[in-house]
Parts: sequence; C-alpha cells; structure tokens
Amino acid sequence: MIESLFGGLGTVMALVPLITIVVGIVLGILIGAMPGLSPSMGVALMVPFTYGMSPTLALILLVGIYIGSSYGGSITGIMVNAPGTPSAVVTAIDGYALTRQGKPSTALGTSIIASSVGGMFGTLILILFSVPLAAAAVRFHPSEYFAFALFGMATIATLAGENWGKAFIAMLVGLLIATVGTDPISGHERFTFGFTALSDGFLLIPALIGMFALSEVFRGIEKGEFKLEKLGKVSDKWPRFAHYWKLKWVTLRSGAIGTLVGVFPGAGATIGSFISYGLAKRFSKQPEQFGQGSAEGVTASEAADSGSVGGAMVPLLALGIPGSAPTAVLIGAMMIHDLTPGPQLFLRNPEMIYAIFAAMLVAQFVLLFVGLAGGRLWVKVANIPKELLYVLITMMALIGSFAVRNTLFDVFCCLGFGLLGWWMRRHGYPLAPVILGLVLGSIAETNFRRALMMDGWTIFFSRPVTLTLIILAALSFLIPMTNRIRAIRHRA
Repeated sequence: MIESLFGGLGTVMALVPLITIVVGIVLGILIGAMPGLSPSMGVALMVPFTYGMSPTLALILLVGIYIGSSYGGSITGIMVNAPGTPSAVVTAIDGYALTRQGKPSTALGTSIIASSVGGMFGTLILILFSVPLAAAAVRFHPSEYFAFALFGMATIATLAGENWGKAFIAMLVGLLIATVGTDPISGHERFTFGFTALSDGFLLIPALIGMFALSEVFRGIEKGEFKLEKLGKVSDKWPRFAHYWKLKWVTLRSGAIGTLVGVFPGAGATIGSFISYGLAKRFSKQPEQFGQGSAEGVTASEAADSGSVGGAMVPLLALGIPGSAPTAVLIGAMMIHDLTPGPQLFLRNPEMIYAIFAAMLVAQFVLLFVGLAGGRLWVKVANIPKELLYVLITMMALIGSFAVRNTLFDVFCCLGFGLLGWWMRRHGYPLAPVILGLVLGSIAETNFRRALMMDGWTIFFSRPVTLTLIILAALSFLIPMTNRIRAIRHRA
C-alpha cells in the first residue's frame, strides 16, 4: 500500500495534475460560497468539461471541486449568515456571531484549519480502511439508519440551550414541512392541495437560503434601517498557533465523527456537523459560549463537514455505492469515462485509485494555502457598505433559488421561508432546528417504515446497534429537559 501511495503521489506531483487540483479547489470554494450551488451541483456542472480529459485528471478535478465546495459554504455563512451549503448552517451559528463581534478573522481562520485537518483525517481513513468500513456500512439495516437519524435530531437539545421548548417546536415545524410531497413508500401525494409543484416537496436549498439569508433582510427592514445589523469594529488578527492548539481534540474528534458518518450512504455531511456540534458542546468547558461566538463550535462543524468527504468516498470506491449526493454525481462521471466503481476498480485500475488518494491529500494542503491566502480578502466583506451588501444578499438568494430547478416556484418558496424565518427570529425561535428537521425527517420516516415492513416493530429492540442509538437519542432529549426543570425549581 505504501509503495502504491508513493506511486500515486508521483503521478499527482507533476505540473498538469497540480494545476488541475488548484483549479478544482478554487472553483469549489467559489461554488460552495454561492448560496444555491451545492457541492453536488458544482460537481455536476463541471462534468461536461472533463470529456476531453484522461479519466485520472477528470476525477482529480471533480474531487477537488467536491473538497473545495464543502469548505466554501462556510465563508458566506460566517460573513453574512447566508450558508452556501446545508452543512454550513452549523458553522454559521457561531461563525456569524463572531463576525458580529468584530472577529471575522478568528472565525475564518478557525474554519480553514479545521476543514483542512478534518479533511486530512477523512482521507487517511479512506486510504487505510476503505474496504472494511464500506462493507460494515452496507450491512446496516434500515432500523439503524432510522436510529441514526433520530440520534441526529436529538442534538436539538444541545443546540437549544435554555430555550429547549421553542427549539423543539422549531424542529417539529421542519419535520412537518418534510412530509409535504409524494409519499416515499406508497407514492401518494401528501399535503400538496392540488399544486403539482409541491409533488417533490419543498427543496432544501430555497428553504435554507430563505431561512437564513432573507430573514436577515426582513429583520433589518423591520428595524427601519435598510442595512445589516451593525458589526463590531473589525480589529482581530489572524489566530496564532496557540489558538489552534487549544482546539486540537475538538478538531480530531469532529473529523473522526464526520468521517464515520460520511461512510454510511445517505447520512451526509449535515448530520455529521450537527452531531459533532452537539458533542462538542457537551464536552466543552464553556458550553454557554456555543451560539454566542464559540471557536469550538466552528471547529466542530467544519472538521466534521470536511471529514465526511473522505468518508463518503469509501463506499463509492470500494463498493460502487454513493455515500453522498456529490459522490452519486461522481459515479456518473466515472461511467462516462468507462470506469465501474467497486472492488474491480482496485484490481483493474489500482494506479488510478492511489492517484485519487494522493490527490485528496495534496488537495487538503492546497485548500489550506488558498483558504489562508484568500481569508484576508474575505474579511474585507465586513467593510462593504451595508446597503450594497444587503442588495447583493437578496439577489444571490433569489438567483440561487431559481437555479435549483429553473422555476419561479422555488423563488417564492425562498421568500416564504424568509418570512417564516423572520417571524421565528422575532419570537425567539431558533432557525437551525427547522433545517435539522427538514433534512432528517425524510431519512427517519423512510427507514422507519422500511424497517417495519421488513421485520416488524421488534427490530428496533432486537438489533444492538439500533437499540443503543435509540437509548442515546432518548438520553440526549431527556437529560437537558430534566436539568432545565431542576434549574427552574431551584430558582423558584
């Protein structure tokens, strides 16, 4: 394996592959930073440009875009609270809070280091354990996927803090929205009220953009001043090594969580980010800082997000099963170049596999360099006139929503979710739980019903992994609620 990896590094370190990696990373960052263009959309948009390339160069470019876009979503989330990707929602919770305190350099510096280290961790896991980890993930029963989604939703108790009740209601709103559209099992339409456009339900991207970006616009209009909430004086400097060293255990733990979550097909980076954030807060010495501008919160989210990239590549390369939406697009790209992902790929094209491994390692260093170099420019977003920035945010939100399916319906959905987010902010309801419910609702429902049809209700108690995850989810819900009740009684 070591010799093969060095052979792959020899292939990647030539001039053309290195330029390809840099181009892929830069394009990926730009795509991820644009609300509405997800990593899967970015990879799909660039597939036609790879037709004339060799299969190895084509995959290096597309993987670079995947890695770069996974990080790029955090930039707009930190600077203007408009997450470019669903998983960047968690980063924006503390990242935007730091920006409002006049510390965008701290947030951006923490984000890029956590992304690079988490991505390196995920790539190493991919190289060392791709086959056994993928084999374990494929054996998972639908009941385990349901329990996994349930455990992800249990992080709401950690995200909420003292506002547990409103956060729980907000998550229920997200779960209700997730039921709109075609039933995943029976095929019947639910809550569409005769509107054909609702057959596919509410898409995540317009909802995400509206809830976080447009709600800020509407809140500013309500205050009577057409500008963003005034930022603190941008006086912080780029973090020193000591700052990153304090976050080493959070970075490593979150990178491991993101990688393991990414291995499970369909789980995705968003679930890993929420779970990592919840665990980071639970183990933190300063949990009260989370949501108010915690560097640990930014680290947990970004390390898990980037770690999930390597994890999602495990089932793709080892078994030909996509671990995420971008890897599903990568399967199509591989087939265009007459490649069949799976065990045979390791036998027929081992040099290509290890070239991809080496390219992913090199891409993390390129991401680190580009992120550190460009970060100082992104900080200057805080100095853009707020009236202009507000107009740009609105334009990006509407154009990004339209670009998903090229329909005005998604634009109106974005506006509707913006109004919903504004109303919830006004009455003290957090927004992240709505997205959590929307993302995990369909995963939990589909796998719950499949498990029941396959083995009946006893399957949730007879499989050890399922039962363990359900117990952990229940404890995650009940312990914060119990502590909250005790605190109320103690004050009384």
